[in-house]
Amino acid sequence: MPAAAPEEISRESWLALIVVTAAAFLVVLDVSVVNVALPSIARDLKATSAQLPWVISGYNIALASLLLLAGRTADRRGRRATFTAGLYLFLLGSLLCGIANSPVTLIVARVVQATGGAFLMPASLAMVLPQFPLSRRGVAIGIWGAAGALGAAFGPSVGAVLISVWSWRGIFLVNVPLGLIVAVLARHLVAETRDQSAEGPLDLIGVPVGVAGVALVMYGIVRSEQHGWTDQSVLGLILAGIAVVPFVVWRSARHPAPLLDLSLFEGRPYSVSTAAFWAYSLAFTAGFFLNSFMFQELWGVSVLKTGFGLTPGPLIAAVTSARLGGMADRMGHRWIVSVGCWVTAAGYLWILLTFTSEQDYVFVYLPSAVLIGVGVGATIAGYQSAAMAEVGVDQFASANATLRTFQQVGYAIGISVVSTLAAGFSYDGIYDGFVWVIACFVVSGIVMLIGYPSGSAAARQASAAR
Repeated sequence: MPAAAPEEISRESWLALIVVTAAAFLVVLDVSVVNVALPSIARDLKATSAQLPWVISGYNIALASLLLLAGRTADRRGRRATFTAGLYLFLLGSLLCGIANSPVTLIVARVVQATGGAFLMPASLAMVLPQFPLSRRGVAIGIWGAAGALGAAFGPSVGAVLISVWSWRGIFLVNVPLGLIVAVLARHLVAETRDQSAEGPLDLIGVPVGVAGVALVMYGIVRSEQHGWTDQSVLGLILAGIAVVPFVVWRSARHPAPLLDLSLFEGRPYSVSTAAFWAYSLAFTAGFFLNSFMFQELWGVSVLKTGFGLTPGPLIAAVTSARLGGMADRMGHRWIVSVGCWVTAAGYLWILLTFTSEQDYVFVYLPSAVLIGVGVGATIAGYQSAAMAEVGVDQFASANATLRTFQQVGYAIGISVVSTLAAGFSYDGIYDGFVWVIACFVVSGIVMLIGYPSGSAAARQASAAR
C-alpha cells in the first residue's frame, strides 16, 4: 500500500514559522554571546568578582522562574499578544544593557531581558504549531530548534567579532533593530490563537508561590557554584524551593486556572519525554561548558579562536535538526531520540579517551563535533517534538513552558556539577566532568527507549480512532 502523501502546509504557515524562528534565534544568540563578553564587561564597568556572575545568573533565575506563568498566560490570553509583549520587553532589556553604566544597572537590565525572553519563547512555538498538522509537527519544531543550535553555534564567534570591532555593548544593541523587524512581521504574518475555553484569572495564590519556589531552587543552584553543595545556605534555598512543590501540585489539582497544568502529565509521551529531557539537560550545556574549558584553560586557546573552534558541532546540529524532525514524524521519536542521546554520548566519549593537556583540535575535537552535532540534531528539538506530539492545541504554550522549566533547572544543575568537578581546570577535573556528561546522556536515552511509546504520533492517533 503506497504511503500517504504528506499534508500540505500553506505559504503563510511557513512564513510565520520563519518569523518566530528568527525571534528564538535572537534570544539564544544573546545568551551564548554574553559568556564571551564577560571579561570586557568586567574591565569596562569595573565589576567585582561577586557582581560579574550575576550578569548570567540573574538572567537564568528570572527566566526559569517565569516560564510557567508565561506559558499559562500565552494559552489563556493569546499567543501572539504574549509573544509580542515578551519581544518588546526583551528589546527594552537589550537597550538598557547596551547603555548600562554600572554592574548593578546591567544586572537589572538582564533581568528585564530574561522576563521578556520567558514570555517570548513558549509563545513563539505555540502560536505557529496550530498551523501544522500532527504529521508535520516534528518538521516545524525541528526548524524552530535549529534556530537554537545556530544561535549556540554562532554566538561565541559573533560576540567575539562585535567586541573586537565595536564593544561589548554591541552584542545587546544589535538586538534592537533586528527585533523590531521581527515584531512588525509577526503582527502581519502570525494569527492570534488562544484557549477559547479559558475563563477567570490565574490562581492568585499558586502562581506567586510556584514562581518563588522555582526562583529559590535556581538561586540555591547558582550559589552552589561558589559555595559548594554542602553549604547550609545552598541546601536551605533548594529545600525551601522544593518544599512548595506539594502545595503547588495540590493547588493545581483544585484550581480552575492553575499555574501548573497537571493534565499534561497524564499522557505518557509528555511525561516520559519530560523526565528524559531533564536528564538530557543535566549534560547538554555542561558539555559545551567543558569544551570551552578544555580549549581555553587546558589548551590555552584565545576567546576568539575558541568561539570559531566550537562552531562545527552546533552548526551540524542546526543542519540536521529539521531533517531528523521529519523522520521522527514518519517513524516515531522513540528510537531517533534515544539513539541521538547515545551518539552524543559517543562524541563526548571520544574526547574523554583522546584529550590531553596538549592541543590537538583535528584529532580530539573535530570527530567528536560530528557525533555531537548529529546527536544534538536528533535530540534537542526531537525531545520537544516528542513531548508535544499528543498535546492538545489549547495547551501548546503551557506544555512548552513546563518542559523548558525542567530544561532550565537541569542546565543550572549540570553547570554547577561540572564547575565543581572541574574546579581549577585541571586535566583530572575536566575528565570527571566529561564522565558526568556521558552518563547523563546515556541515562536520558535509556529512559526514552524504555518509556516512550513506539510508532509515530499520527499512527498512534489513527490507531486510537479505530
